[in-house]
Amino acid sequence: MFGKEEVKVFLKEKGIPFHWVEHKAVYTIEEMEELGLEKMEETAKNLFLRDQKGKCHFLVVIRADKQVNLKELGEKLGGVRLSFASEERLEKYLGLKKGAVTPLGILNDTACAVKVFLDKDFLGKEEIGVHPNDNTASVYLKTADLMQMIKEHGNSLEVLSFA
Repeated sequence: MFGKEEVKVFLKEKGIPFHWVEHKAVYTIEEMEELGLEKMEETAKNLFLRDQKGKCHFLVVIRADKQVNLKELGEKLGGVRLSFASEERLEKYLGLKKGAVTPLGILNDTACAVKVFLDKDFLGKEEIGVHPNDNTASVYLKTADLMQMIKEHGNSLEVLSFA
């Protein structure tokens, strides 16, 4: 299971450059903003979703200042009805707790069952800031490195535009 320290070791072993920031536990983007971190425009908001039948799971990674209309996203995905996945599903599929949702959670997705959707706006950013599988730190790494990591792990990754 990849926790905070295991993520740090993984990034070092893979030779992926990163900037690590320890902070108090945060559960929302608003709490992140209160920390006064320098790179909030590069910080991701992450939503763990499921389809109506609970057979498909999705991780949506968007800029912190954006909102997602689940109905519109479901239509983009072929008419899928989406809702937020339960904390039990979050633990089962990504090994994460509420407040610590992150694309690095795919490291715990041994079945590569979770499909990742990345906000197109991150392609224009040098870095992306995410939790390292724990909400008491943030790690900033190159967006391209994160995308490569997701693909190499075997999870589906798609870049989408979000309003």
